Amino acid sequence: MNNPIFDFKTALKQLQSGQALTGKDGILTPLIKQLTEAALDAEIEHYLEQNPQEPNRRNGYTKKTVKANSGSFELETPRDRNGGFEPQIVKKNQTKLSE
Repeated sequence: MNNPIFDFKTALKQLQSGQALTGKDGILTPLIKQLTEAALDAEIEHYLEQNPQEPNRRNGYTKKTVKANSGSFELETPRDRNGGFEPQIVKKNQTKLSE
């Protein structure tokens, strides 16, 4: 996962210049993406720690476009070698973030 960190100073300048908080190019969209991907990383770490005796490990990321109230973004969902990881925050085949 190679995403820039959300910059609050830049976001504040964008807000002051009139850019919308939500929508296609909303100020909050990168922050929601970053938080969602961090939660997914924590989920897979927890999943792998629960079964230490199984020969399983991370195996990159799967990308998908997700729609949220703040706008659409490409989400990188971690995956495991055995394919048993089922994320809970954004499930497989889910393309819309709910509240």
